[in-house]
Amino acid sequence: MRELSPTLPFDLRSLEIFLAVCETGAMSSAARALGLTQPAVSLAVGELERKLGFDLFDRTVRPLAVTVAGGLLRQRASALIAEARQIGPLLRETEHGKLPLIRVGLVDSLARSLTGPLAAFLDARADEVAILSGLTASHASDLLTRRLDIFLGVDDLENWAGLERWQLAREPYVLMLPAATPAPRTVGALRKLVQDMPLIRFSSRSQTGLEIEAHIRRLGLEAPRTFEFDSPFGVASMVAGGLGFAITTPLCIREAALPEASFITAPLPGAQISRKLTLVARHRELGRLPRELAEMARGLLIEAGAQS
Repeated sequence: MRELSPTLPFDLRSLEIFLAVCETGAMSSAARALGLTQPAVSLAVGELERKLGFDLFDRTVRPLAVTVAGGLLRQRASALIAEARQIGPLLRETEHGKLPLIRVGLVDSLARSLTGPLAAFLDARADEVAILSGLTASHASDLLTRRLDIFLGVDDLENWAGLERWQLAREPYVLMLPAATPAPRTVGALRKLVQDMPLIRFSSRSQTGLEIEAHIRRLGLEAPRTFEFDSPFGVASMVAGGLGFAITTPLCIREAALPEASFITAPLPGAQISRKLTLVARHRELGRLPRELAEMARGLLIEAGAQS
C-alpha cells in the first residue's frame, strides 16, 4: 500500500509549471512561456513526480504526452489553479458586500417553486447569479468538484465531510393516476394495478427514481419497464394522457403544471415513504448565505404543501 504523506505533495506554482508543460508539449517551451530556465522547469516537474510517486509524462514521444496519472492531475490542477485565481477578485468584491458569482444547482422538481425567489434573493448578494436545474446526482458531483457553490436536491451527501446541510422539507410519495382510475387501497390492489397498467418511472439516474425503485422491490411488486423520464413533467404528462400511473410526490406534480382534471392522486398503500429535500454547501465558505437561503426556501416549500 502506498504510504500517504502528511503534507500536500505539490504547491500551486509546481502545478502551474506542470500545466504549462502539458499545454506546450515541451519543457523548453514551457520555460519560455513562464520566464524560467529549462533546468528549473525540468527540476520542478521531476520533483513533483517524485513527491507524487508517478510519472506524469511519457518522455519517449515528442511532443511530450501525459500519462494516465498526468491526465488526471491535469484535470484537477486546472480546476485548482482557476479557483486560486479567483481568490484575489473575490476578496476585493467582499469589500462591497457582494460576491462576484454564486452558482446554485436546483433539482428539477423544485424549479417552478423556487427559481424566481432564489434569483431575487441572490441578486442582492452577488453580481452574477447562475441557477442550474437538473438531476441531483449531477449537481452533487458539481458541488464536490467546485463547479457549483450550493445545491438544493434530494441527496444530502451524508458520507462526505467538509459540507454543511440544511433540511428544507419532507414530502410523501403518492400515487398519480389517470382521471377516473380507482385508487388502490391495499398492496394487493396495487399489485393488480401494476399488472393492468404500466408504471411510468422516474429515471434511475435520479435520486427520486432510485428511492421509488427500492420501495417497489420492498413491496415485492414486479412492474415491467416501459417508460421512464428524468423530468417530473415527462412522468406526469404520461399519466395525464392515460398511458399509465406513477409513484411521485406533490412537488413533482406541481412542477408539471398539468390540468388537475386530467389526473387524481392517492396515498401510497402499505408502508409510507417520503423524500427529504436538503440544501448542501461547502462548510463555512459562504458565511450565513446558505442558512439564510435555506430558511427562505423552506418557507416557500411549506407554503407549497411540503412538510417541515
